[in-house]
Amino acid sequence: MANSTLKSAALLDQMKLHLSSDAGKDLVKKIGLVYQLNIAPKKIGFEEEIYVVDLKKGEVTKGPYEGKPDATFSFKDEDFIKIASGKMNPQMAFMRGAMKIKGSISAAQKFTPDIFPKPSKL
Repeated sequence: MANSTLKSAALLDQMKLHLSSDAGKDLVKKIGLVYQLNIAPKKIGFEEEIYVVDLKKGEVTKGPYEGKPDATFSFKDEDFIKIASGKMNPQMAFMRGAMKIKGSISAAQKFTPDIFPKPSKL
């Protein structure tokens, strides 16, 4: 995911590799949902970069999803890193307004730090 100033882009690159592993293939079987991530450098809604974590096909792509994702999340770069690494609880992030969700709440509840590879030094 070159051409990005976001720390999240490095994590999403790792996610791409993770999905091609056996553990990643298990995730696809288990979850089978599509998530769109709108990640902003500093303030939600501004200069966002959009990524799609497709846990139906097992891929991560940049740009909006063609069709309707199961759930769309909006957050700041640093908050996404905290959530993905397990340092911030996704439900707390949502209640504090650090993360916004559109779409299926049941799909959103499956979006947990467990789906991400354990971060190597970012």
